[in-house]
Amino acid sequence: MANAYEMAAMRRAIAISAQGLGSTSPNPPVGCVILDSEGRSVGEGYHARKGEPHAEVNALNAAGKQAEGGTAVVTLEPCNHYGRTPPCREALLNANVAKVLIAIMDPTSRGEGGAALLRKSGVEVEKNFLKDEALLVLGPWQASLSHGRPFITWIYEASADGKPDFNSAQDIAFEEADMLRRSYDLVVNQEGGVEEGDPGSHGEDVFRLPHGVLGNDFDEMANAVRGTGVRSILLSGAVDNFSRIASAGMVDQVISYLPQTPPSYSPGKDAGRTTAIPDGYRLTEVVRIASHVRLVGRRA
Repeated sequence: MANAYEMAAMRRAIAISAQGLGSTSPNPPVGCVILDSEGRSVGEGYHARKGEPHAEVNALNAAGKQAEGGTAVVTLEPCNHYGRTPPCREALLNANVAKVLIAIMDPTSRGEGGAALLRKSGVEVEKNFLKDEALLVLGPWQASLSHGRPFITWIYEASADGKPDFNSAQDIAFEEADMLRRSYDLVVNQEGGVEEGDPGSHGEDVFRLPHGVLGNDFDEMANAVRGTGVRSILLSGAVDNFSRIASAGMVDQVISYLPQTPPSYSPGKDAGRTTAIPDGYRLTEVVRIASHVRLVGRRA
């Protein structure tokens, strides 16, 4: 049974892991906290970029010898293979940790998996610890693996009847997209321009996508990103191409801004069916802001 120190450590690991969003792909954004044998936090780390040390190694480096006999709290199962970096399973064993708490098991794990080999070496392992909370950060990466394509979010300003407002200046949605851009690998604007979400963070031209190709249709989008390592895309703006992609079931999340209406309001005969978010999505967040209501929907 996890204690209060371990729960706090996992939530801290989840929080710091988000600092890797938009810069680790195709690797996942992972966080780790090391507790000493008395439950005190002695080191933490996250995976910042592909090819650089993983979260566990960064946390162990910070903890030093205080990790011995302690607990590693990590948002994703420690890796079990040699790639650009040695396996994190090996680093944890070399540090002589006694326990490892894992939020999410790694669907890409090779062989028996890091958790199984840690157990075989006498380390206590607990899986699925605060899994739902860890999915707030790792969910898009996991969905990308499941779907065989990037996790796609569409952000737009709606008209009063709730439909994408193709005539809107998009000021609010654009401002929000600018804040969100670093959490995504690619941002596509309403003209079809393609930008890295976190420019320069990858240190190499990992995507090599021609400008404008993602603004045409989903087939071109799928072909353009296939094999690039892109795990997440943000579509910014109320444009019909994006609407068609959503209608085809290829948008995983929508963020819509519904303008303020009077307390007593009739949309008129020409409005047709009013809505809040597109069909096929369920509301997961409703927040009132200055002049709009912000709605977040996930595909049902």
